[in-house]
Amino acid sequence: MSVSNDKIPTNLLILDSKNYDKWHKQMKVLFGYQDVLDMIADGITHLGKEATAAQEVKFKEDKKKDYKALFLIHSCVDSDNFEKVGDCDSAKTAWGILEKAYAGADKAKVVRLQIHKRQFELLQMEDKETINDYVTRVTRLGNQMKSCGEAVSKQNFVSKVLRSLTPRFDNIVVAIEESKDLKTMTKDELQSSLEAHEQRMDERGNDKAKAEVALQARFNEKNKKSKGK
Repeated sequence: MSVSNDKIPTNLLILDSKNYDKWHKQMKVLFGYQDVLDMIADGITHLGKEATAAQEVKFKEDKKKDYKALFLIHSCVDSDNFEKVGDCDSAKTAWGILEKAYAGADKAKVVRLQIHKRQFELLQMEDKETINDYVTRVTRLGNQMKSCGEAVSKQNFVSKVLRSLTPRFDNIVVAIEESKDLKTMTKDELQSSLEAHEQRMDERGNDKAKAEVALQARFNEKNKKSKGK
């Protein structure tokens, strides 16, 4: 990606019928990066009959910025969307047409948010799932909710994870709830504590398995000796 304001970054997302929300966010950043965001928000103030020389200079500069913003829009839409804005004479007009065309995207986002919130509430750790894998699943769903306009707070994230772990984590959950301030606890702190407990349980499980194998081996050896007498 170019770092010069004179060049347009490459590999930009192209607007199609399915990605308006992501494209909209990208373009707002791109307009800011290219210093033309005011052309999208406010447009150009046209000159009056008695414009001063300074106003004429500013108008010329603004017109150049407007063409630049319009070029960015043209460069980041597919052929179907270009048909919607190809004849527009200003970036603000083109931007408004696309916003209106995809107004339904906001309604779809509300529906997706409700689905994600329901999934978030029902999410439970699976018996053979690791802490890392489960926290990753919760984080991914939280990110999907955020993309739909509602972020999961640190407190809600921590609370969700603690109340949805498998029973083998009951002891550490009680310890965390009694010793930590859940209002300020971060995701990383929670995950670190749970993974440390998980590692200790795994080590104890391995030691127990080794002890059972050794006991079975001794039992088998005694049987062989008994049969050999």
